[in-house]
Order: sequence, then structure tokens, then C-alpha cells
Amino acid sequence: MLDYQTWLSLPPLILFVTDLVIRVVALFVVPRNRTPTSGTAWLLFIFLLPIPGLIVYLLIGTNRMPRGRREKEERVIAQMQKAAKEDAKQFGSDLEGLPPGLENIEKLGLDLGAQPMMAGNRAHITYHYEESIAAMAAAIREAENYVHVEFYILSHDHATHDVFEAMREVVARGVKVRVMLDHIATMRQPKLSVTTRMLDEVGAQWCFMLPVRPWRGQWQRPDLRNHRKILVVDGRIGFVGSQNMVDASYNKPGNLRRGLKWRDIMVKFSGPVVSSLNRVFMGDWYIETGELLEDSPPRVADPVKPSDLLDCQVLPSGPGFGEENNLQVFIALMGTASKRISVTSPYFVPDQAIMYALRAATARGVEVELFVSETGDQPMVYHAQRSYYEALLRAGVRIFMFKPPYILHSKHFTIDDSIAVVGSSNMDQRSFNLNMEVSMVVRGAEFVRQLDEVNAYYHDNSRELTLEEWQKQPLRSQLLDGLFRLTSALQ
Repeated sequence: MLDYQTWLSLPPLILFVTDLVIRVVALFVVPRNRTPTSGTAWLLFIFLLPIPGLIVYLLIGTNRMPRGRREKEERVIAQMQKAAKEDAKQFGSDLEGLPPGLENIEKLGLDLGAQPMMAGNRAHITYHYEESIAAMAAAIREAENYVHVEFYILSHDHATHDVFEAMREVVARGVKVRVMLDHIATMRQPKLSVTTRMLDEVGAQWCFMLPVRPWRGQWQRPDLRNHRKILVVDGRIGFVGSQNMVDASYNKPGNLRRGLKWRDIMVKFSGPVVSSLNRVFMGDWYIETGELLEDSPPRVADPVKPSDLLDCQVLPSGPGFGEENNLQVFIALMGTASKRISVTSPYFVPDQAIMYALRAATARGVEVELFVSETGDQPMVYHAQRSYYEALLRAGVRIFMFKPPYILHSKHFTIDDSIAVVGSSNMDQRSFNLNMEVSMVVRGAEFVRQLDEVNAYYHDNSRELTLEEWQKQPLRSQLLDGLFRLTSALQ
């Protein structure tokens, strides 16, 4: 039997052994399949705070999905690949006619995202928030068979009311309306119960994406998000972009108090590529509900001017696809630039590869510009982003800051005069590693011209940041920027 003194010595001994075991095991487990930056950040966190660090690592240290979900994702990607081969035979772009380098990028996107580049599409950009919502409501009212709605945040409020009414109208005449919304993101929105009740009232079939409800057996890393923004009507009209289905203030008291409003873009597509976009929705619907929807054949766009028809490729990304597949395509595209690169991203926290790609571009004489917001809505990301400004400015990148009280939330970039990417993906580690995203790679001078008009609007409402101004940042800001840059590596 242990004496009193022995009992007193046990807790410190147990704590010491536990501490030692955590540190040793972390050295073997944490760096595996991680970037050196991410692995170093996690090890530093665990070594400084072993027990809290272990708890946080167990919660958000891996983006690996539960086995059942992974099996569904594998089936979805296999189906996409099979459909892609059939679509490419009839609607695939003439790869030999693509600009130098783009042919290989199309093959890369097909290999990583399971979708081909499709010819014969049309697109129209809307960058005024309320006009985008009105355009989507109008498209829903044209539905004859189905409406597929998938948004990171979907909320019923005064701004989105007409979209819900449009869904109600088409359901009343027999149209199937299916809706998906991210669970955690939507839970954070005011009046969640109003939104779910309205979905029931209009007669939509709906479900949460990536639900975190352990009591129902639904669990995965709790900070994983389905960040996609998709609307498909009958397989002939599709919307994709950066805008959530919510008021421009997100109805949050802090935003209302500061007068913050979001600025986004949504792009309306018609043509064969809409079928690819619909398959992304179908895959997510199957993963969340177990229901496999019937595929609809691609449809040819009705051209006004054949020269305006676009080559488009849908690029879905996330833990279920290739490792950082959106990042790989983005870097490859930047490598083809010979004249200019224009990037717009609200959360620009690049990894080393993006920084190298931009430095290499400016070094070979390419003009590079970056549009960001002058103010931020997420302090940690805002400061992490600022920590890259000096290096970017020294490399010759021009930085334009969209003026308050607006948050520039658009996510797109252009390469020279004929290639662009639009979608939901930010230029940050979360979008590359954790979020389910969808991007559209577009080849066509007319589309880039439309984006140039959007960029002109940004220029008119932004001010340029100079290196001289940046070097006058107070020490407090420099410290915060550096600290939050370190936390951004904990992916």
C-alpha cells in the first residue's frame, strides 16, 4: 500500500510523463503530410502548451473526413470523371487552339477537379449586390424542372425575401427546389429559425452541409466549411461567385454599428459548363443526403456573337479532391502571364508558392496588382494578411485598398487579356486546405473585358498603398501582424 508521501508525488510524475509522451508523439505525428510551415507552427504550439495544444490538435489538426463521407466522395469523383469523358467528346474545348500553357493547365484541372474545359458558353458578371440577388430570383422564376441552391450562408431577410418568394412560386407549379447551406456558418447567423422555417414553408427540400451534431452521429473537424456559392436552374443557367445569400451587412450588430457592407460578384453562365456546375451540387447533395440525383445533359448556349463564346472549366476543390488542387491550378496559371496579373481577394494570406509565383511574375516584367479591403471584418485574418504587404510592395506588386465602410469580398483574378478565374476561393490557407470551394476558369477576351470593368470600379473606389506609407506603421500593428501570421499556419 502506498504511503501518503508517495500519493503526493504521483500527480507531478503523471503530469511529467504525459507532457513527455505528448511531445515525443507529436514529433512523429504532426509533421506527416504537412508543409514545413504548418508542421513547425503546430509543433511550436504543442511544445509550448502540451495538453491544450493536444486538445486543439485533436479538434482541428486534421482535415481527414469520416470514413463514410470519404467513401461517398470517392464515388462522387468517380462519377464526375466518367461524365467528364462523355461531355468532353461532344462539348470539350479544342485544346490545340488554346493559348500556350493553358492546354496543360486544362489537363491539370481535369486531373485534379474531375471536370473538363467546355466550349460554347456565355457569361454575364454582376457586381452590384442587390442586382445579383434580383438576377438570381429572376432565374429561379424561369425554372421548369428543378432549382439547385447551394450557399455557404443562406438567410431569409429583407434583401433575400424575393428569392424565397421565387422558390415558393416555382414549387407551387411542380418544380423541385433543393437547397443546401453550411451548418456552422448558418448557425452563426441571426434568426436561423426564421430561415429554416421559411425553407419549410416554401416547400423546398433542404439540408445542412458538414453538420456538426455528435448526438446524431454527425461529426468531422468542426471548422471545416462548405464555402461554395452555386445556383443552377434546369441545367441551362448557372450562377457562381463570391456572394452569399444574405443582406450586404450580414445582419450582424457589429457590422451594422460600423456601417459595414459587402461588395461581391456573381457570374451568370449558360452553356455546357452549367452541367459541370450542377454535378458539383449533385455530388454535395449525395454526400449530405444519400440521394443520387439524375444527371441532366449539357446544353448549348444561344450565341448572339459566336466570337463571344467562352471556354470554361469548373474546378471544385476541398479535402475530398487532390491536395490543394485549386492552389496548383492558380500557380500554374500565374506562370503563364506575360503582361499582367490582377488579383482580388478579401483574405489574402498566401503560402510560399503564391508569393514565389508573384515575385517571379514581377521579375519578368509582368504588371501585378492586388485589390484588398482597407478595413477588415475578421481581425486575425486581417492582421495576417497585412504581414505580407511589405514583401509584396518590395517585389513590385501594386496594392489597392477598397475604401471603408465596404468589405471587398470578391474573389477573382485575370491573366493577361484572355484568361480569368472567378469563384468562392480566397487566396489563403483555409481555401486551399480546408474549405470546399468552387472556381471557374474562363478563357475569353470578352469575359476579361467585363472583369476589367469591375476592376475599374475597384480602382475608382480604392486608394493605392505605397511602401513609404507602409513603413510608417506603428510598432503595435507590426507586432499584431506578425503574431497572427504565425497562427494562420495552424491548418
